Amino acid sequence: MEKEPITVTGLEKLKEEINYLKNIKRPEIVQAIAEARAHGDLKENAEYHAAREQQSLMESRVIEINDIIARANVIDISKIEKSDKVIFGSTVTLIDLENEETKQFKLVGKDEANIKKNLVFFKSPIGKGLIGKKKGELVTIKIPSGEKSFEIKSVKYI
Repeated sequence: MEKEPITVTGLEKLKEEINYLKNIKRPEIVQAIAEARAHGDLKENAEYHAAREQQSLMESRVIEINDIIARANVIDISKIEKSDKVIFGSTVTLIDLENEETKQFKLVGKDEANIKKNLVFFKSPIGKGLIGKKKGELVTIKIPSGEKSFEIKSVKYI
């Protein structure tokens, strides 16, 4: 079983989600199934089938979260010695050398990645291009549309 790095925040969010699914969502679905059963013929009962489908999806997510937690290698970035080097969990501010735009990314594990929130998988092209680099370095990252060049403005361990 291969360990997957995850931030402390990422692990907390998974624990919150599994707690919600088990203690709130599961009882709601069980109630919906019971109500749908009370309506009679299950073959023609769309509410029953919808509730069972929802139950199946929810239980699959519970299994998935339990697996992620079991494989988690929690990395507390606040306890790592500070340097200007980009590592897993660090927040990197970049300057796009083409248009001078500033971008900020936090390098996280696969299950935490969300580009809309600037959370980038550390093994993605951006993540791979940044890991091991230092503040002030120029980096060129291969992206689907070609290559982008950046200057690393800052590296924070928050």
